[in-house]
Amino acid sequence: MHQLSPLPYAYNALEPFIDARTLEIHHSKHHQSYVDKLNTALEKYPELQDKTAEELIAMLDEIPETIRTTVRNNAGGHFSHTFYWNCMSPTAQEDIPEELGKAIVDDFGSIVAFKEQFTVAATNLFGSGWVWLVFDATNKKLTITSTQGHDNPLMTGDTPLMVIDIWEHAYYLHYQNRRAEYIQNWWNVLDWKVVGQNYTEHI
Repeated sequence: MHQLSPLPYAYNALEPFIDARTLEIHHSKHHQSYVDKLNTALEKYPELQDKTAEELIAMLDEIPETIRTTVRNNAGGHFSHTFYWNCMSPTAQEDIPEELGKAIVDDFGSIVAFKEQFTVAATNLFGSGWVWLVFDATNKKLTITSTQGHDNPLMTGDTPLMVIDIWEHAYYLHYQNRRAEYIQNWWNVLDWKVVGQNYTEHI
């Protein structure tokens, strides 16, 4: 059975940038619902119940068609939310690790240019979804990519390094329709240490 892990920080730990009420509902209600729906979908398929969310996403073509869409949406939601929580911290490291920083400069021109491009991608994403920094496996470079719904880079063989949630439930209680303000404030809780570890461990 898949389980919802506790956050690595308290619900109020990311204030004032992400408020406690939003974080609590987002984690304990929205994320929990993806876990519950995933477990329900797998009830009749014991051979799939020991697979991680990442493994289920990687083998979507082998998932029975009757539950494939449900698994895609809810394993995707489970994975992406877990990744999002872990990219943030109340004691976020602001300095970009040297190796990652060099790669960002090589592929985007500068740190400032990267942040601008990422912010534009997140601001302009239509509807609900996610914006990621990934290592593009095909072109062997860092790339900013957007995914709709709960699709994610694992589905295209890329390696996710960091992500921002652009579903309205991630920010609407506090920011209402001010998505751009949420994105700008989110940079204050992005933990570059974690992003750097994702880069060095998987590249």
